[in-house]
Amino acid sequence: MMHEFRRAKRRKASDTILVTDVMTERVIGRIGNLSETGMLLIASEALADDALYQLRFTLHDGTSAQQVDVGAHLLWRDRASAPTQVWAGFRFIAVSEAQARRLRAWIEAPGSHYE
Repeated sequence: MMHEFRRAKRRKASDTILVTDVMTERVIGRIGNLSETGMLLIASEALADDALYQLRFTLHDGTSAQQVDVGAHLLWRDRASAPTQVWAGFRFIAVSEAQARRLRAWIEAPGSHYE
């Protein structure tokens, strides 16, 4: 049996959720999973080790779409199975309370699949 040691619940992204680097206005990848405190990004662009990013993505809840802006710290990255992709772990370091509520609501929504 596998035990989950993360502090925050994570929801797997069942749909494609594109992530944009706000500074360059480029899509840098898509969300693999998401929590209130961070995310797994499946990156399609080069990322700098131990860097800080301003990221934007949109969460859909079936009836509406909510844009989320976060400051994030790249903690780690590793090659994915596809040659042009990298898995990257981000910790959120700047999230407004309103954005945090949006994240919580999306993660806790009925029908969510947790990792």
